[in-house]
Amino acid sequence: MQSSDIISQSKEIHQWIVEKRRAIHRHPELMYEEFETSRLVQSTLSDLGIEYEKDIAVTGVVGVVGNGEGPCIALRADMDALPIHEEADVDFRSEIDGKMHACGHDCHTAMLLGAARVLKDNESEINGTIKLIFQPAEEGGAGGKMMRDQGVLEDPDVEQIFGLHVSDKLPTGTLASKEGTLLAATSSIKILVSGNGGHAAMPHLTSDPVVTGSKIVVELQTLISRELDPLESGVISITMANAGSATNVIPSSMELQGTIRSLTSEGISRLQQRVIEVAEGIAIANRCTAEVTFPGNDFPPTVNDGECWELGKISAGEILGEESVSEMGSIMGGEDFSYYTQVVPGCFSFLGVGNPEIGAVFGVHHPKFKVDEDALSLGTAIHVNTALNALRSL
Repeated sequence: MQSSDIISQSKEIHQWIVEKRRAIHRHPELMYEEFETSRLVQSTLSDLGIEYEKDIAVTGVVGVVGNGEGPCIALRADMDALPIHEEADVDFRSEIDGKMHACGHDCHTAMLLGAARVLKDNESEINGTIKLIFQPAEEGGAGGKMMRDQGVLEDPDVEQIFGLHVSDKLPTGTLASKEGTLLAATSSIKILVSGNGGHAAMPHLTSDPVVTGSKIVVELQTLISRELDPLESGVISITMANAGSATNVIPSSMELQGTIRSLTSEGISRLQQRVIEVAEGIAIANRCTAEVTFPGNDFPPTVNDGECWELGKISAGEILGEESVSEMGSIMGGEDFSYYTQVVPGCFSFLGVGNPEIGAVFGVHHPKFKVDEDALSLGTAIHVNTALNALRSL
């Protein structure tokens, strides 16, 4: 297929892709609960005549297109939503209170379903295997790790993997990524500060965990500003603080939660150790104790293979125009696409969906997050062109 054919065929099914996206958007599901979304993916693949395997990592689906005689590459989309109440002014708003596709995973799934349709329609031209990975639980659930561990990159072995993520920071019709470390390694923090509560009018008879916890929050910031090399990237953000239930009572404990970010897994480990030392030291100095844990998964950094990015850049340029594809710097967001690129070469890229004229200006994870749906068929075309170019290059 020529890129012009891919563009025209993707545009022809644009409304179909949009309707898939809107159906998913109306019924957002949190990590490992994507049962309805998974059924939609399965029924769509069945209608297209694409063989698939289901119930991988609980709700994951992997479709297969191609003749199976050549190399194997993979395209990946995530399916889960976020625990955010939607405030976007769209006709297809979330029908489930407190849940929203605020990170564009509905777009990712729809674009990959579009690619599945175009690829299946041209399957006779595919020499090799293209795996279509529909993954659950990207938002903190390490669904990519579970999918990987359950063998989605095997039988046949995937030689390269590619993924797209929508971005409000980029205008519609553009794409950006880079070779090397694109996204950060991440870890969650939980600190339980325990003291001796009592009457708020008699603080001298207590060991105040609120004051102690506040000191910990402030002091942790110096790990970045005074211990990290200024040329090294790192973040410690305490985002949750819970303590007390009355204005005249000093509570016996305070719980802090937040996140650590670094561009390397080694950097995460160093910061974790210093968080423990600082929190415990401040607690002791204030006659309290601090229990520090790092719940959930420590996500590795997302590292793009140089050859894969070069191929992805050329493939996107053939769809969008070379001038619309750019290099970007590393950012401190995390992505569990990183679990795939730990074991096979791959490339993760950002596709522009920003458009001030329609109010698509709010960032991901915002209750008013909105996308320019004109980008969806472009994403489908980029998926298809990247997959076919990758197979030809292997």
